[in-house]
Amino acid sequence: MTHDTTAHEVTPVTQAVILAGGQGSRLRPYTDDRPKPMVEIPGTGTPIIGHQLDWLAAEGVTDVVVSCGHLAEVLAQWLDNTPLPLQVTTVIEGEPLGRGGGLKYAAKSLPRPDEPWYATNGDIWTRFSLRGMAAFHEERDAVATLALARPRIPWGAVETNEFGQVLDFIEAPPSPFLINAGVYVFAPAFAAMLPDLGDHERTTFPRLARERRLAGYPIPQGAYWRAIDTAKDLREAARELGAAPVV
Repeated sequence: MTHDTTAHEVTPVTQAVILAGGQGSRLRPYTDDRPKPMVEIPGTGTPIIGHQLDWLAAEGVTDVVVSCGHLAEVLAQWLDNTPLPLQVTTVIEGEPLGRGGGLKYAAKSLPRPDEPWYATNGDIWTRFSLRGMAAFHEERDAVATLALARPRIPWGAVETNEFGQVLDFIEAPPSPFLINAGVYVFAPAFAAMLPDLGDHERTTFPRLARERRLAGYPIPQGAYWRAIDTAKDLREAARELGAAPVV
């Protein structure tokens, strides 16, 4: 079956899940009094989740389910007191369900379960066309599509020749491998395939890959992407975004 992308209109994706329940232990002390998505990259004036909500709204999303855990009340209070560009529902896991279980639990609160949906981890700061990713997903008739990033290796690389002689030093080169960027498009049927407890990246994704129903969408070259996992990530993101350094 061929897809005529000129005549075919892509189904708009208007709902999303943000996974915001992680402990963020590697970001301490920033996460001592707030969940990781509430950490602000210095100089930006907005927490990570605020950036994500603005991005999702700009890409046509009208409804977001935020899955909370660690210090959920801090996040809920911020959402209640901040003018938001879309409708937000919060859900709290009574016990840790793992990423796959958390996704499945949150997906139950999506307003349109028979339509596709986006999902993102709550520590991702990025900007690229989600509509383009949704079109890629639909063209391949995938059950799930994950965005793929090519991060920079945090160490300097050494280039050698076949004689073992050092030719050059390359500071923080791009990785030769693509990684899961923590942003997804899911078909309506995907939620039922998730585990009630555990990690979908060890269960659902490998199964879909074997069945050739999992697609990978390379983030367009030049688009910004960073996972904010450590204080070093905060400092580097601040520098990359032209913001003030972390103090």
